[in-house]
Amino acid sequence: MGLINSMLPISLIAWAQTTIGAGIASILAATSPLFGMIAAHFLTTDERLSGHRLLGTMLGFCGTVVVIRPSALGEFGSETTAQLAVLAAAISSALVGVFGRRVHSMGVTPLGIATGQVTTASTLLLPLVCLLDRPWAQPVPGASAISALLAMAVLSTALAYVILFRVLARAGAMNILLVGFLVPVSAVLLGSLLLGEDLELQDLAGMLVIGIGLLVIDGRLIRVFRPTGSADNQVV
Repeated sequence: MGLINSMLPISLIAWAQTTIGAGIASILAATSPLFGMIAAHFLTTDERLSGHRLLGTMLGFCGTVVVIRPSALGEFGSETTAQLAVLAAAISSALVGVFGRRVHSMGVTPLGIATGQVTTASTLLLPLVCLLDRPWAQPVPGASAISALLAMAVLSTALAYVILFRVLARAGAMNILLVGFLVPVSAVLLGSLLLGEDLELQDLAGMLVIGIGLLVIDGRLIRVFRPTGSADNQVV
């Protein structure tokens, strides 16, 4: 899990974004829930890929494209290697739900899973960092860079993984991957609240499509429109 959910996806995306924009990278990364549902369908016994889950996932992906801006799709075809790297990162991250549930079923707590994953990823990356980046030869970072790094390490990584694996234990592998659709929504809202960025109608439209997609996956819209007493009224 340290390899497939931390080391590989983070490294691949960081490398890819040296040559491609954040928009196209975000769109490609948003395919992770789809790959995750396929993985859960074949690698678990209690999370099957149904029609409404697939439809909801596609709606969520389309909403992500709207929020990020469809113009980013114009970058497809250029820097193919970097785009494939982000796609590989999405596939790698998609497997975390399946393996995370297996580790939790062995009695490991969410805190233990997060600790083991991050520690393993750091151990695997350390030799590569020393070999490729030679940090001792780099300028000493300033206070702002160090504080940003600490914030990412504590809030966006350590705490985030503990919450992720706690939710995974209760909601399942498929549901946990849907957080990928909420990343652009959170980014737009935080940008508007904290950075004074404009919140446009297109952003709201994309959020609405994402919300509808999540409701379809959850089965609530299916239950609303399906006749009461239908034999198929149970949504898995």
